[in-house]
Amino acid sequence: MSGLMRYALQRLLLTIPMVFILLTVIFLVLRVMPGDPVSAMLGGRPVPPEVLQSYRVKMGFDKSLPVQYATYLGGILRGDFGSSTRTSTPVLEELLSRFPATIELALFGLLVAGILGFSTGILAATRADRPVDHGIRIFHIASFAMPLFWLGLMFQVFFAVKLKWLPVAGRLGGQMAFSFEPITGFYMLDAILRWDGKALADIARHLALPSLTLGIALTGLLGRVSRASMLEVLDQDYITTARAKGLSERIVVLRHALRNALIPIVTIFGLQFAALMGGAVLTETVFSWPGIASYLMRAISARDYPAIQGSVVFIALFISLINLIVDLFYSTIDPRVRY
Repeated sequence: MSGLMRYALQRLLLTIPMVFILLTVIFLVLRVMPGDPVSAMLGGRPVPPEVLQSYRVKMGFDKSLPVQYATYLGGILRGDFGSSTRTSTPVLEELLSRFPATIELALFGLLVAGILGFSTGILAATRADRPVDHGIRIFHIASFAMPLFWLGLMFQVFFAVKLKWLPVAGRLGGQMAFSFEPITGFYMLDAILRWDGKALADIARHLALPSLTLGIALTGLLGRVSRASMLEVLDQDYITTARAKGLSERIVVLRHALRNALIPIVTIFGLQFAALMGGAVLTETVFSWPGIASYLMRAISARDYPAIQGSVVFIALFISLINLIVDLFYSTIDPRVRY
């Protein structure tokens, strides 16, 4: 068995207990929360005891905690997350229908963060302690410190309300929302597959502000990590030797320094993709984006217990998968992590 395959198997075996712990924590937290979940789902209205009991039986809350836990794990293993009390639709079905919207937003947000964070971090490192470096560092601190929801609202006011360049919210314009027929659920891809330039332009316009908001919120961290990593590499002896040979600064940076500087950057980059699921809660709410995060917020407002539990479990499993992929990708860049 190759070193990469052995490491992949080890990471997979470590991921299984981590996922088990996550599922257990989610189960316990939702059940130790104060208040009666059945009464909360019914809106706190005074209802006859027999109605409350019938809902408890329907939701399985009349059983002991170990039985509830076994039923909970068994359902997840079968892909059964229960049905929403608000819509009576299977939770997994609703999550899968909204999953492409969240992933599309996260990918483009990560693209913005990668371009801005990586380029500004490398530029700051190659201009260390100069005015450009100081200006970029201030930008990184500001982007990291700004509340994401406030940044989204400011973008809406400036680009949508004042300049009227971009739409305020949504995933498609009014007329396009009725005529466009998705294939995969990833609207950008669907528009390309259909060779629909008008739909592609409308989708891109609606995606611009949410992805820019998410991207800028992550730019500060990626930029600071990129700068620190590049500065550390540029101080190495082999970089000094490369410069002494008369190589241009561009070749030294791009060919010799960049590869080694990428190792911690890739790790942070991948982990931030998982963190985007948290940022998507605020972004999707501000921009009325029909993704998993907005579904979770509606479920919380409606006290939709199965939808809340299913959404949190789904997000936790997705983040665990992303972390596993990042670890494997990291090991291909730096084989030393396998040993």
